[in-house]
Amino acid sequence: MARVCWPYFDPEYENLSTRINPPRVSVDNSSCSACTLVKVDSVNKPGILLEVVQVLTDLDLIIAKAYISSDGGWFMDVFHVTDQQGKQITDRKTIDHIEKALGPKGHITEVVKTWPGKRVGVHSVGDHTSIELIGRDRPGLLSEISAVLADLHFNVVAAEVWTHNRRIACVLYVNDATCQPVDNPSRLSTIEERLKNILRGCEDDDNVGHTSFSMGFTHVDRRLHQMLFADRDYEGRGGLSNEVDFPACFQPKITIERWEEKGYSVVSVRCKDRAKLMFDIVCTLTDMEYVVFHATISSDGPYASQEYYIRHMDGCTLDTEGEKERVVKCIDAAIRRRVSEGLRLELCAKDRVGLLSEVTRILRENGLSVIRAGVSTIGEQGMNVFYVRDSSGNSVDIQKIEALRKEIGHKMMFNVKKISTSSKAPETSGWAKTSFFFGNLLERFLA
Repeated sequence: MARVCWPYFDPEYENLSTRINPPRVSVDNSSCSACTLVKVDSVNKPGILLEVVQVLTDLDLIIAKAYISSDGGWFMDVFHVTDQQGKQITDRKTIDHIEKALGPKGHITEVVKTWPGKRVGVHSVGDHTSIELIGRDRPGLLSEISAVLADLHFNVVAAEVWTHNRRIACVLYVNDATCQPVDNPSRLSTIEERLKNILRGCEDDDNVGHTSFSMGFTHVDRRLHQMLFADRDYEGRGGLSNEVDFPACFQPKITIERWEEKGYSVVSVRCKDRAKLMFDIVCTLTDMEYVVFHATISSDGPYASQEYYIRHMDGCTLDTEGEKERVVKCIDAAIRRRVSEGLRLELCAKDRVGLLSEVTRILRENGLSVIRAGVSTIGEQGMNVFYVRDSSGNSVDIQKIEALRKEIGHKMMFNVKKISTSSKAPETSGWAKTSFFFGNLLERFLA
């Protein structure tokens, strides 16, 4: 097949096209009693599918079905969505946000700032410095990282931590004791050197870990996917792995075939259904520079079936076995990164410098290893969600949890949930869902 590159988009031409043919967005609750239909018609442009899916998943909506078509100059989507309880979207604020974010005047960064408390999109948390870390994971590493920040008198306002295949990726938003971002070059250099030493551990290899800083905004889940993909976490590294061992019936099944007549590669995915699954897969295809021309998404009980008709940005299909194998590995990694089996610990306490350090130290001292974590701050309350196993990667002894409850239960609100890959409980971001879970608890706490 001849190589046909993705058309070059001149910003002025794109703005003109958008003004002539503005996006049309409708939120329909009348066509189906079981879900809400979100329909998007727009001029096609690179990355538009990911942008739309990102808006929906940041609102914690469940995509039960979807039909995508973007072959040519026009992009047409229909999403069947529900809230976390499986009901239609009737909240006027949520509907307005969807219409505004995806409509003619939509710009995710601007819209998010009108949506206080949800931490959606770019997760605007006020003045902060964002720190990105990627490195080799080990038990207690998050505790060591947070201890360094506490020692330097930096408060962790929000954070998201993922681990996969013995790698750890973190995005942390920090400020100083006066709630100001850290912009002094000398202080930033000190933080970077100390964090690099932590990531390096006993290793002499400088490539074991990396640290970077940003004063701007980032979409956290999107960035974590990019970091782990760039770090090649999809390649097996041997030894103890902190990835989830799915039951045989829930192992992801990923196949790639070629549709000769239309010149597409067809990527088929069947696995356990969960929230944000489509977002994770589309992120990976985008990172690998594949364009989705058509797609069908559906849920069948606990399973999800997703089919993507793709070409590379240069117009080529996946012709070699090596290309196909790499895509399969990368999608499989994207599915597993967010999934955590075991115990979910939810803690709430008055925010202060060193809170994360104290909590992670207690977890480490009780022999618990953090597989994934989400931290956020709402008002004066620090919200922490941890997915944990024991230091060997096995299930946690309930006696350890009881000891933990006795140690910190008098200092902060503490809740434990069992997470299993064999259930259809929504797999959510600790960050995105913290405010959802702590809504009632926070009322009691503040009262």
